[in-house]
Amino acid sequence: QARPVESGGGAVQPGGSLRLSCTVSGLDFASYSISWFRQAPGKEREGVACFAHTGIPHAPFYSEAAKGRFTGSRDNDKDTVVLQMNSLKDEDTATYYCGTHRVQYGGCYGSWFRDPEIFNFWGQGTQVTVSS
Repeated sequence: QARPVESGGGAVQPGGSLRLSCTVSGLDFASYSISWFRQAPGKEREGVACFAHTGIPHAPFYSEAAKGRFTGSRDNDKDTVVLQMNSLKDEDTATYYCGTHRVQYGGCYGSWFRDPEIFNFWGQGTQVTVSS
């Protein structure tokens, strides 16, 4: 069973930045697509970024809400993905979760950002609060 550990959340003012990190143990990290999802109280979980496994040489995928503000990368030597979040807005307030694709070599296809069911979320998440 994968064991992701998320970190880097916190409280910032609008316009601020945070850098989230997720380190995953318990699986062959490079062969799994890794995602960041978030969930605000009373709302559905939504995708933010997806990093394809190394069998797919592709830049990270971002949701429309994240494009232009969030960037990320994966380091397969460290079994880690990071998400740099800039120009944060109030609506970015949520708990952010790191997900591992349910299928080895499964990709970030189509509407992945609306399908949290294709990922496993075994971590505790990290809270991001954007408020003035």
